[in-house]
Amino acid sequence: MAGNSQRRGRRLTPKAGAPKGSGGKNKDALAGRGRTLPADERPWHKAYSGTEKLPQRTAWKQDKERRAAAEEGRAPKIGQPGSKDTTWGKGGGRGTPTGGGRGTGGGRGARPAGRGGPRVAPGRKSNPSKDTPELLVGRNPVLESLRAQVPATALYTAQGIDADDRVNEIVRTAADRGIAILEVSRAELDRMTGGVLHQGIGLQVPPFAYEPFEDLVAAALEQAAPLLVALDGVTDPRNLGAVIRSAAAFGAQGVFVPERRAAGITATAWRTSAGAAARVPVAQVTNLTRSLKACQDAGFLVVGLDADGETDLYDLEAAVGPLVVVVGSEGRGLSRLVGETCDLTVSIPMVSDVESLNASVAAAVTLAEVARRRAAEG
Repeated sequence: MAGNSQRRGRRLTPKAGAPKGSGGKNKDALAGRGRTLPADERPWHKAYSGTEKLPQRTAWKQDKERRAAAEEGRAPKIGQPGSKDTTWGKGGGRGTPTGGGRGTGGGRGARPAGRGGPRVAPGRKSNPSKDTPELLVGRNPVLESLRAQVPATALYTAQGIDADDRVNEIVRTAADRGIAILEVSRAELDRMTGGVLHQGIGLQVPPFAYEPFEDLVAAALEQAAPLLVALDGVTDPRNLGAVIRSAAAFGAQGVFVPERRAAGITATAWRTSAGAAARVPVAQVTNLTRSLKACQDAGFLVVGLDADGETDLYDLEAAVGPLVVVVGSEGRGLSRLVGETCDLTVSIPMVSDVESLNASVAAAVTLAEVARRRAAEG
């Protein structure tokens, strides 16, 4: 036998060459991200001095710094909005306002010609704007929104949709109001909604218009039996939508939620409310504790739901008067400050060993009992 050329399992292909690093599809990971924007060009920084519209979060940071500086007797460490040009020039790419930087020709990170807006540091993901339109889906939410004259820009219907009475009314109402009606494939509607169950219908609506808190309280006080619902840190939009639906069912005049660390009215909340968000005013407040104290000053009794509450729900005789029901978050319940602000805490009696109820279920049970007591009194 000559050599080992006939051995079993011999290699038939040459050995792999030396690794060549990230010269292939991962080579972009080694590329430079460009310069880091200074603080006065970052829209999310309190030192932002750009010429674009000041983001709400940045305005809040600057206002907070002004108050702190006034209390400490020093100059505020904030930017001067409008004093520095931070816009993208026409045809400008990443790098300079006039398009002289890298990416002018439309490469990675280039800005489309003619687009305005504040620059974002290369490689940094910007949060989606809260001021962008949303797609409201589901036959009941869409129909209720159209009945309530909610502004809309387009109606999307899936091809081959099973048209029932609701769909017919939706299409007819949209046509009467001059809303563009677009027929798309079901796959396209799935993509637009991110896989949310849409029932073959979607309505593009502008950002939700929150009611001013003062107007919410004033309108409730005009009713014979004022009733408001406050949510303390509820972060699931489905719970928010369910609470709004219960509020509409049991006669509450409004709902208010914190601006931060809490769910807002999104397409998911719209859908869960089954359209009730079009009928029940919702307000966002900067400080929930301060808002509850304002309700107390206006004559409301503030009642917090707590598994260890001092008062049994079925013994809540004050339910017939002006009332604010405060629902805690899904995990920790009422925060300490909110719990201390409440005039009293109420527990829902349960016969089993279940520790607590879901936030939206607890709200529904409480509002139903309040409505029952008020009906009995009337």
